[in-house]
Amino acid sequence: MKIARVETFLFHPGSGKNLLFVRIETESGLHGWGEAYVSVKKEKVVDQYLKAIAPYLIGRSAFNIRHLGQILFDDFAIRRSSVDFLCAWSAVEIALWDLVGKKAGLPLHNILGGAVREKVRVYANGWWYGVDSIEKTVERALAVKAMGYTALKWDPFPGPWRTFVSSAEEDYAVDNVRAVREAVGPEMDLLIDAHRRVAPHHAIRVARRLAEFGIYCYEEPCLSDNIDLVAEVRQAIDVPVVTGETLYTKEDFVPVLAKRAADILNPDVCAVGGIGAMLDIAAMAQPHAVAISPHNYNSTIVGLAATLHLSAVIPNFTIAELFINLQEPCDAITPSPIVIEEGGWAVLPTAPGLGVEIDREALLARPYQDFPHKDMRQYWEEFPRKNYVWGVANVTR
Repeated sequence: MKIARVETFLFHPGSGKNLLFVRIETESGLHGWGEAYVSVKKEKVVDQYLKAIAPYLIGRSAFNIRHLGQILFDDFAIRRSSVDFLCAWSAVEIALWDLVGKKAGLPLHNILGGAVREKVRVYANGWWYGVDSIEKTVERALAVKAMGYTALKWDPFPGPWRTFVSSAEEDYAVDNVRAVREAVGPEMDLLIDAHRRVAPHHAIRVARRLAEFGIYCYEEPCLSDNIDLVAEVRQAIDVPVVTGETLYTKEDFVPVLAKRAADILNPDVCAVGGIGAMLDIAAMAQPHAVAISPHNYNSTIVGLAATLHLSAVIPNFTIAELFINLQEPCDAITPSPIVIEEGGWAVLPTAPGLGVEIDREALLARPYQDFPHKDMRQYWEEFPRKNYVWGVANVTR
C-alpha cells in the first residue's frame, strides 16, 4: 500500500465552478479517489497545493492517514492553518480512505464503525442560481418539489453581500420566503442561507419575521470570524442556527460550542481535513446536543460519497447537502452514480471504499474552463447613497 502516483484533475461541469479531483495509486496499481472543496476563480490555487504536496506522499504507506495529515500540517504548512491547504489535504485524505476500503474489500462506513441509519436524507441546493425575481425562485422551487425532494435551501436576500442593508432588502427576503412557502406547501422543509451577509440586528429582524413560515434552519446569519455575533443571533431567535461552513479546524469549532453559538454545524468534508476531521468535529458537537448537517458544495460523486459515509456513521447527523445542478454532468463521468430516492433519500454506497468510480477518459474530456468574469461594484454604487436601488450595478455617476 505504498503510494506511487498522485494525479489531479480539474473538471468543468458547466455550472457553478470547476471541480477538483485527485487520484492516488499505489505500487500495486490499486487507486483511490478524493476531492477538494474549491471556489469559483480560485480552483487552480488548491490544485497547486495538491501538486506541491504530491512529492511528499510518494513512497509512504496509504494506511498512515492520521500521521500523514499531522506531519503535513507540522512540516509542510509549518503549523499555519489555511483553507487552501486543508482543502488539498482533504482530497488526499479521502482518497486514502477509499484505498483502505478497497484494500479491505469493505464499504467505508463499515470500516468507520458501521452505519447508524439505513439511508441519508439530503436537501437540494444549486437550483436557484441565476434567479433574479421572486417569481423565478418560486418556479424553480416547484421544479425541485416535482423532482421528489422534501427539503431545499437557498439565499432569499437580494443584492450584493454587505453587512448593512436597506429595509427594502429585508422585506424582499421575507417576501421571497413567504412566496416559496405558499407555493411548495407545508410539507417541504425550507433551509434559509444568509451566507454570512448581514449584521446581527438585520439577521435577527429577518429571522423573527420568517418564523411564521416554519423554517427548518437559518444558516450563517453573520460572519463566524467573530462567533459572538452568531451567538447573539441564536440567543435572540427561535429558529435553529447553523454555522461552520467557513470554519476549518477543530480549534475553530471550540468557541462555537463553548459559546452555544449554533444548534447545527455544517463543516465540509472536502474542506476541513477529510473524513477523520469530520468524525472528530461530530464527536466534539455531540455532548453539546449540537447536530451535524454537512456542507457539500462538491461533486455528486466523490464529495457526496464521502459525505454519505460520514453521515451514515455519526449519531448526531440531521441532513446533508446536495447540489442538483452538478448531478447531470457528474453522472456523465461515473459508472456508479449515487441513487437519490423519492423524498430526497440518498442510498448508501456498498461497494468497497467510497463505493464510487470515475471514468478517467470522460473526466479528461471536460477539462478546466474559466467561468465568465463578474464585475464588482464601484464605491459610488454602495449603500447608502442617494436614490440607492439594491441589485442595480454599473450606475452612471
